[in-house]
Amino acid sequence: MSTDSPAPRHIPVMLERCLDALAPAISAPGAVVVDATLGLGGHSEALLTRFPDVRLIAVDRDPQALKLSAERLAPFGDRATLVHAVYDEIPRVLDELDVPEVQGVLFDLGVSSMQLDEADRGFAYAQDAPLDMRMDQTRGISAAEVLNTYGHGDLARILKVYGEERFAGRIASAVLREREREPFTNSARLVELVRNAIPAATRRTGGNPAKRTFQALRIEVNGELEVLDRAIPGALDALAVGGRIVVMSYQSLEDRLVKQYLQAGATSTAPPGLPVIPEELQPWLKLLTRGAELATEAEIEENRRAAPVRLRVAERIRRTRR
Repeated sequence: MSTDSPAPRHIPVMLERCLDALAPAISAPGAVVVDATLGLGGHSEALLTRFPDVRLIAVDRDPQALKLSAERLAPFGDRATLVHAVYDEIPRVLDELDVPEVQGVLFDLGVSSMQLDEADRGFAYAQDAPLDMRMDQTRGISAAEVLNTYGHGDLARILKVYGEERFAGRIASAVLREREREPFTNSARLVELVRNAIPAATRRTGGNPAKRTFQALRIEVNGELEVLDRAIPGALDALAVGGRIVVMSYQSLEDRLVKQYLQAGATSTAPPGLPVIPEELQPWLKLLTRGAELATEAEIEENRRAAPVRLRVAERIRRTRR
């Protein structure tokens, strides 16, 4: 994707579904909505266009995404505030902007279209590129550093846990053996190593066998699950009564974490058999999706990246002391 004009070809995932889910909470004048994963700004632009009275606060850890989105959202003036931050920093961002509560929060998790489409970022296993995978290239360790420095146990663990890779031990052994010969720098060599480490019968199904390894490395490099584990509670705390949160996850580890937090808020904490349930023990969230909603065939046809998405929506129904 050209970085000079991203907007025309950038199709936000499940856009209408997200707008419809947030609409009851952010249609009133003075509403504030947080785009926790700004990316190329497709969802943000649509929110500002559809809801002319809304104020947008958008965060992203990727400086290049912020630069491109700032150009895209410039016509909306001071209705849009863009901040360089990771989404677990939303409480701090809101505090610094003197925003005590918000009416909507949108998370579009995973890798942005720009990061996938730029070869030199190293996210895509389908093209040879430097093994970077950092969403913010100004900080942190790269995927190459992980491959070249982690011990067998740590490497096998992240492949098994973050990539749900059955052959994590075999791949880790192959990495340690190969890096003695030459350190890893580019993705094509890793793709070939994974292909050779996995049994031939397994390689025939399930797409590119390197997919799970690349997912695991990306999650490790960016600390995605740890960040998400802090971000969802922080975002929920910021929601006003009647406010809504929309989360799109792209793999089961993310979705499982989101599900746990939303279900916990939607469940009474009263002991069984209590005749009258005090308000502080009643649910403070209402689930607005039955389980995780999947993209329709039409949504997938419009944007292939919607195929794995799991969407969850919840509404805050009462204040809590947390």
